[in-house]
Amino acid sequence: MQISAVRDALADAAHAVVLPDGMSKLTCSGYVPDSILAPHFFVAEYEQDFDKAMGRGLDELTFTCRVLVARADDRPSQRLLDSMLSGSGPASLKQAIEVARGAPGEYALGGLAHDLHVMRVQGYRWYEHAGATYVGAELSIKVIGEGSS
Repeated sequence: MQISAVRDALADAAHAVVLPDGMSKLTCSGYVPDSILAPHFFVAEYEQDFDKAMGRGLDELTFTCRVLVARADDRPSQRLLDSMLSGSGPASLKQAIEVARGAPGEYALGGLAHDLHVMRVQGYRWYEHAGATYVGAELSIKVIGEGSS
């Protein structure tokens, strides 16, 4: 798998969320940005397990992604974050990203991977990023694909 292309494809998939009326559109990036325009989703760290199948047949990556929301007012900010962390609904990051799995028999992320799965939410807390404080959380996303490509 080509890591940079997978990172960008995850960010593109996340961009499909529909936030409640009156909210800014979710901005997304496949890398850790210098600064953000909140609300913002980005792909941060990842772990990679090589050779899950013989002959470089399969690698498994677990991406840690973050979503950060401006904290102008505690309750509305956390409600917006909650809607993005929900398992379903128009603002659900899980639902938006897992659409990129493709139809049965298709490769995920437009052919970049065999499959993906949004596994969990963790680290719901205040985050410091580029000198500003945001409320946010992390999503763990597992991506599997051919190791030799």
